[in-house]
Amino acid sequence: MIAPTLRGVRGVYRPLMIEDAPALFVAHADPVVHHFWSGPAHGTLEGSIAHTTATLAVKNSLHWAITRDGGEALGRMSLVIPREGVGEIGVILRADAQGNGLCGEALRLVAAHGFGALGLHRIQADIDPDNAASLRLFERNGFQREGVLRANWKTHIGLRDSVILARFAD
Repeated sequence: MIAPTLRGVRGVYRPLMIEDAPALFVAHADPVVHHFWSGPAHGTLEGSIAHTTATLAVKNSLHWAITRDGGEALGRMSLVIPREGVGEIGVILRADAQGNGLCGEALRLVAAHGFGALGLHRIQADIDPDNAASLRLFERNGFQREGVLRANWKTHIGLRDSVILARFAD
């Protein structure tokens, strides 16, 4: 599946491409930004290229580059559709691009696309309970906490719980 370009007031969210891997390396190599991901920060550009290649190969998924103007990728947002009607959403954004509303706008536009064009009835997120910024982002954008899955992920920072948040089509 190829993600359509979505345009907002703050940014342009275009289809992710393998050519975005070097720009995404800035986010994936940052141990603070990458702290709550399931694996450690990428140590090399080659690791980031391999990760982006694997991301783009996931079936039943759409991936957007988060940009200000359609150019350089500052981060990415992914929507994976594991079963009919349900989407799982995730995001990463470079530290120097955080705090200006790009992720919130991307989240609203991608959710609207999922509920509209894709016909999803549910979009959910799986967030580490210590990732306060991501929890705030999703809750500010209409996602509600449903519960906690204990010891759900074995990661580079240990065995981690997951807060499950979801939003439903109107």
